Amino acid sequence: MALLFRRPPLPPFPAGGLLVGGAVRDWLRGVAPRDYDWAVPDPAAAARGLAAQLGGSPFALDEERGYWRVHAPGGVQHDLVPLLPGDVTADLRRRDFTVNALALTPQRRVLDPCGGRADLRARRLRMVSEANLRADPLRAWRAARFEVTLGFRLEEATGRAARQAAHDLAAGVLPRPAPERVRDEMQALLAHPDAARGVLRLEDLGLLALTLPELREGIGMVQGGFHHLDVFHHGVEALHQLLARFPDADPALRWATLLHDVGKPRARGVNPATGRTTFYGHDRIGTELTRERLTRLRLPSATVERAAALVRAHMAQLPAGEREARRFVHRRRPLLPDLLRLMLADREASRGPDSHPAVRHAYMQAIDRVLAALEEQPAPPPPLLTGRDVMALLDLPPGPAVGEALRAVAEAQALGEVTSPEEARAFVLSRQA
Repeated sequence: MALLFRRPPLPPFPAGGLLVGGAVRDWLRGVAPRDYDWAVPDPAAAARGLAAQLGGSPFALDEERGYWRVHAPGGVQHDLVPLLPGDVTADLRRRDFTVNALALTPQRRVLDPCGGRADLRARRLRMVSEANLRADPLRAWRAARFEVTLGFRLEEATGRAARQAAHDLAAGVLPRPAPERVRDEMQALLAHPDAARGVLRLEDLGLLALTLPELREGIGMVQGGFHHLDVFHHGVEALHQLLARFPDADPALRWATLLHDVGKPRARGVNPATGRTTFYGHDRIGTELTRERLTRLRLPSATVERAAALVRAHMAQLPAGEREARRFVHRRRPLLPDLLRLMLADREASRGPDSHPAVRHAYMQAIDRVLAALEEQPAPPPPLLTGRDVMALLDLPPGPAVGEALRAVAEAQALGEVTSPEEARAFVLSRQA
């Protein structure tokens, strides 16, 4: 255990300053902090001094309140706030959890008014007070995130307080945190290798209904066939499978994997001939639900659109041969290889009666075909014809027909059916015959 020994070096303390909060917690655990919070007499001067020493850039976050920030090399961040005389202990007692209610002096003396060091040793996550948690209900989400990212156990009374806060948020008794703040907690949780457990913890605490209510619609919805889990737990397991295999997966892929079947509850039907449950169109419905929910969480538009596109494509039929593999790559190139990663995680999270070894082996072979085709042609080849070429060849004005002809030529080129401008022209003319 790294706790309380092998402490990493710290940057120079600003004059008269204290290190406070999570950076002290991490330092005591033997983890080099990435985000430093300093309480200093003169934040502006301290920020300039830190920047000069570390090679970073200082700027004011809130000049009126005297909040400053320094972006240091290596992605390390330093926030500086005013240190008021005699106010340190009171400030620590207003914090979220005891393990964050710590301060460190330049002489490496730890200020610990709430028993945070004992909780660190016990790997226990305990609120400073229920009043503090309710004063900023986002701390309930943070409890789930810290439990996963720190590997601590949520203390029972803190868990009860988080559940009560979730209940009161749903009832309108407490004001809901800004979507951007919930987004940041979710992004930090999903960035962790054990994010799937964090999603289950959010559900246990009653917070998932406030965050991803559409995802909860799959709880208890049996699927059968390839699936051994209900719709909700299948999505969580798919996220687990993704991160076990692709720990570098970006946020859009993580969100898409968790939400890939979010449309199933609303697409649920029954095949009258077989009596089996069907989910026709769930990819289309899930695309819109994913886009709507991630937009409400204020995720960047590029992340929203990529996650939605992955959800829309996750039911794509994998190719049975090399030619079909080249076509697959051509049509879905912008989503590769992430789409294959999602599809693999989806399949590995499905261990129902229809998911026998031969089917799983055939699926992996199909993925290998696509990967081979992608390796053979990692980027689209230069176009053989331009729009002007097509218009002159077919005596067409600008319009959809020109674009359609160009797309057909591009696909034929990707499949190796045309390899020169002359062959491309003959191909275009043959389509008009």
